[in-house]
Amino acid sequence: MFTGIIEELGEVVSIEEIGDSSRIRLRGPVVCAGARHGDSIAVNGVCLTVVDTPDELAAGTGEFSADVMAETLHRSSLGELKPGSPVNLERAMALGDRLGGHLVQGHVDATGTLLSREPGERDAAGELRWEVLRFSLPDTISRYLVEKGSITVDGVSLTVVEAARDSFTVSLIPATLALTTLGAKAVGDSVNLEVDVLAKYVERLLDSRTLPNLPINHPESK
Repeated sequence: MFTGIIEELGEVVSIEEIGDSSRIRLRGPVVCAGARHGDSIAVNGVCLTVVDTPDELAAGTGEFSADVMAETLHRSSLGELKPGSPVNLERAMALGDRLGGHLVQGHVDATGTLLSREPGERDAAGELRWEVLRFSLPDTISRYLVEKGSITVDGVSLTVVEAARDSFTVSLIPATLALTTLGAKAVGDSVNLEVDVLAKYVERLLDSRTLPNLPINHPESK
């Protein structure tokens, strides 16, 4: 589990294609601190597993590698990354940590596209105080969004401002614009979207009350 509070703006070092999958090497000194083989790190909202050996991690390069399967490349925007691409990085949360964002699984539900950017107010010095971004919203997940609800965009926990049928908006403060990839996204760029998992559980519970009993598979007795 993650919280959607980005710890570090990292960078893609290299991408090695292995059949229909890839091994991505990323630079992120903060998330690498204390990292171990098998740890989970969210990269642009996708939960990936550190595959470096203990000796490689002990070298202190501030870099780590992760394998990305074909399914993940197909269902997320990670397949669009190139060496030098900035990425949002977050380590898995530990029990007892503050939950600054919301519960994030690191399982991408769909991808969206940045449709527009609208600057908000500026302070006395002329600095932008916030910016409103609109993203496309696939039909498969639109029912899970509500105004003032939570959504994860490229791993960033955000509050929905407007939830339309085919798009939604979020307001980004200067810190989010400066410390995540969302500050530099251009219109037309793809983003990973993950809806609030609680909404999906509620839907499932309601379905179980109105639909016929779901089949239960029992292992054959021997």
